[in-house]
Amino acid sequence: MILVTGATGFLGAELARQLTRSGEHIRCTKRSSSVIPDLLKPYASLIEWVEADMLDIFALEDAFAGVTQVYHCAAWVSFRQADKEPMITTNVQGTANVVNLCLQYNYRLVHVSSIAAVGQAKPGELITENNHIEDTPVHNVYAISKLESEMEVWRGIAEGLDAVIVNPSVIIGANAGTDGSGQIFETVRKGLKFYTRGSCGLVDVEDVAQSMILLMQGDITAERFIVNAENWPFRQFTATIAECFGVKPPATEAKPWMLELAWRGASFVSTLTGKSPALDKIAAQAATITQNYSNAKLVQATGMKFKPVMKTIGEVCERLKK
Repeated sequence: MILVTGATGFLGAELARQLTRSGEHIRCTKRSSSVIPDLLKPYASLIEWVEADMLDIFALEDAFAGVTQVYHCAAWVSFRQADKEPMITTNVQGTANVVNLCLQYNYRLVHVSSIAAVGQAKPGELITENNHIEDTPVHNVYAISKLESEMEVWRGIAEGLDAVIVNPSVIIGANAGTDGSGQIFETVRKGLKFYTRGSCGLVDVEDVAQSMILLMQGDITAERFIVNAENWPFRQFTATIAECFGVKPPATEAKPWMLELAWRGASFVSTLTGKSPALDKIAAQAATITQNYSNAKLVQATGMKFKPVMKTIGEVCERLKK
């Protein structure tokens, strides 16, 4: 039996879909308030759903009964300073609980971390798994939560845990809708006027799930892998989305000082309204940084072949048009 945590999320649902399409019977955790994605309803006979909060060790123990492999996808994603303490507690303690149960029952684990937990490379070099976040001070609360969660897995590995870690770049795919990375597409469709100089890594959600399955089925342990298809400048990314939607692409560069004014203004408005800011400091700073990632380690280990990002962009745009 295979256990997938966070199977109602964007990545977790795609992972569960791929596992069941191959004929696997799986068990998936969900919170009581979570809704089972439409993506998984055709495979209902192959999925056993259990309600288990990652902080509820007793519910987790029930979910772990009789499994041999665990994919840990569940995580709280937020970039709001107000969510810092509860998010870190939830992500880190939840991962610690999963690690401890995998150690207790000798289960193999694939843990989903993030490129937010990977450090920066020297200018002109690709970022690899050997770039550690402690080399570059980070104030991103989400990055901190993912790094500390990843440290729990490394702690487990030091105690004998059979595990690998994946660090996906920006995950895109049609099933995201207008949440997560889908917000970028929706913003461009509504008429984004500014572009930035930075760049980012992009990868299709299907490829991330496939990579995880390949790593689970292999014999590599105690390693982490960046999962990234291609590196795109933000200007090219937003222009391509605009072209797919048939709208005018961003034509004005947002200078760093403009972004600083923007995030400070958004923060002020957020204070008055109580709503999340439209732009925060971390996002504003990241938009001007060149962040290009190497996927060489994963390709060498698994033979993974990635879907072209251009194709995924087209699929996302077509879904949102409907």
